[in-house]
Amino acid sequence: MTHNIQCIDKALVARRFAHSRSTYEREASVQRQVAEKMMRLLTETMQAEGVTPAELSARFRHVVELGCGTGSFSRILWSRLKPESLLLNDLCPEMEECVEALCTSPSVRFHPGDAEMLDFPGGTDLIASCSTLQWFNNPAAFFARCHCSLTTDGILAFSTFGAENMKQIRQLTGNGLNYLPLHRLEEMLAPHFHILHAEEEIVSLPFDNPIAVLKHLKQTGVTGTEKKVWTRGRLEAFCNEYIRRFGNEKGKVELTYHPIYLIVQKRK
Repeated sequence: MTHNIQCIDKALVARRFAHSRSTYEREASVQRQVAEKMMRLLTETMQAEGVTPAELSARFRHVVELGCGTGSFSRILWSRLKPESLLLNDLCPEMEECVEALCTSPSVRFHPGDAEMLDFPGGTDLIASCSTLQWFNNPAAFFARCHCSLTTDGILAFSTFGAENMKQIRQLTGNGLNYLPLHRLEEMLAPHFHILHAEEEIVSLPFDNPIAVLKHLKQTGVTGTEKKVWTRGRLEAFCNEYIRRFGNEKGKVELTYHPIYLIVQKRK
């Protein structure tokens, strides 16, 4: 079985996200919705397993969040779960300033670095991540490492993006991430985890014009694989083609997001 290993310039990704950290919260509406839904799904899934919302703190005493970014999901995790320890990780060291308020608690600490290389603390009850896994080079190896770090009945809960994500940008520029479909993720998880919940959805964000789409992408930092320079000619051609292929009669356009949600439990 092939493992869909890709090679992403992590240093470039880190620079782009660091640069956008002041605008990310305002612009990243889809990622914010994904974080809120992730917590709702986690709560509902655990209820189905016999864990009430009041018992979540006891169930998830030691929590690790990978790719915490500006802290949208971190704040939800901290307020809803109230864990004994919360380790926040991000590729960008600069993100520590975005979660500073959380880190005033002695129970919360920030650890910068590449989550694919990070040594997770053993005895972790929950490894969580929102809108990050699509940047990983080797998800299969990452899942195996999660299995080793989690407690006996530990949970891995994450969201990522599927093949339809930003399809307009990829079709027009030929540039984008190697998004994995849900069934491939499930195959990679199967040796180590029981799938408790799997779901995907399509979200379309409306924009007045293609320039607004590019601005949105820049301000959310998700341009981490784009290395070509945007010359005036290239920009004009991109805008014309975007409207021709994806615009409505008023010239307005959409950008597609394709969130995938997975909640899995460690196999014994």
